[in-house]
Amino acid sequence: MKYVDVEQVQKKMGSRLFANNFAKGAFLLATLFGLVVLVTLIYRVYTDSIGWIDWQFITNKLSTDAERAGILGAISGTVWLMIVVGPVTMFLGVGTAIYLEEYAKNGKIKSIIQTNISNLAGVPSVVFGILGLTVFVRSFELGSVVLAGGLTMSLLVLPIVVVASQEAIRSVPQYLREASYGMGATKWQTIKNIVLPAAIPGILTGLILSLSRAIGETAPLVVIGIPALLIPLPDGIFDKFTVLPMQIYYWTVDSALVDEYANLAAATIVILLIVLFLMNSIAIIIRNKFQKRF
Repeated sequence: MKYVDVEQVQKKMGSRLFANNFAKGAFLLATLFGLVVLVTLIYRVYTDSIGWIDWQFITNKLSTDAERAGILGAISGTVWLMIVVGPVTMFLGVGTAIYLEEYAKNGKIKSIIQTNISNLAGVPSVVFGILGLTVFVRSFELGSVVLAGGLTMSLLVLPIVVVASQEAIRSVPQYLREASYGMGATKWQTIKNIVLPAAIPGILTGLILSLSRAIGETAPLVVIGIPALLIPLPDGIFDKFTVLPMQIYYWTVDSALVDEYANLAAATIVILLIVLFLMNSIAIIIRNKFQKRF
């Protein structure tokens, strides 16, 4: 018969409780530190933007006079960029996800593709800018236009759409596919009429989140030579353009020369944060309201 050393057990329990409380406190401090920094940044940006955000600021073009400067050109360029990024990312991302989940057989090819998609999600955004500069700007001779920027951004956010679409397609129960096959439907008819409609909420959520990241990225656009100072508005995908992050970058750098540019940058940051907040809110609403549970 074995005897239990109560004192030794109590010591072990005490050390475990201490380690648990220490880890809990450390994680809490880390969370609070992040929140404090975030709140401080938001407060600083908000206070600097007070009095600068109005309808004139949104509808005016860029001007050397800080009092008359606006972000209409950056907003127009951002919209044109999303017109390219949205369809390209949707087509390539969803198509890749359908192939991997419905057609590709388990093996080396699928494993290689899946591994590369996962690795692409961790590649620094500036690398995609170098790729876009080499392929789209120079090799295809597109120049620093909307199409080149949109294709570069599409490559950047493509892994997000692929992974989200895969998860959405994978969540569709197998018995729905089998019921469709039992009714005489082909594989493509099953995917088109059964799988995709059920997976649309997850796919749209991934697409909106990817567009949110594309809107906030600056490094790839800097690399491919998107101008930060551009007065004419783009009229098509082959025109030069600028976007909200580039406008923020330009005003932040030049705030050392003109103090008011710091206020303009803060006001533009607030507008960009509002756009990102709305897009992410729409993604959450789509996911919660239209997601089907089987």
